[in-house]
Amino acid sequence: MALPPCDEYGNLPVGVHPAGWAEIDARFGHGEMARTRGSNKLKLLHRLAKLTGQLKRFLIFGSFTSDKAEPRDVDVVLIMEADFKLEECPREAKTLFSHADADAKFGASIFWLREGMLPETMVADFFDVWQTRRDGKKHGLVEVIDDPE
Repeated sequence: MALPPCDEYGNLPVGVHPAGWAEIDARFGHGEMARTRGSNKLKLLHRLAKLTGQLKRFLIFGSFTSDKAEPRDVDVVLIMEADFKLEECPREAKTLFSHADADAKFGASIFWLREGMLPETMVADFFDVWQTRRDGKKHGLVEVIDDPE
């Protein structure tokens, strides 16, 4: 399934849009150096999250998934398996689970939660929050559906 076109504000339409790395790179990972760096950074973050053996979903949002020529950073939501235990996480992946450390080390805003942490009635609200930009406009999320090359 192809990513939909951006709206008149340069954002993906509201919703969670599944895409593989080839499609993500073709759409968002080329052009200005910031886009290439962002794509490489996202692949690294995805590989580190996969090292836990507990990654359920990897969602990308923010300016990287817009038509903005030079996105500021990368924004990610990690949804981990319900039984994920940070203390059992591989050392090289632990930085992902500290927002401040991930920002300092990777220049990435990473948010995470365990599956089932929210009551089912709040899941839609959770995704709505991540689809609302600072200016109040809505945008979509990209869910990675395969491993980086």
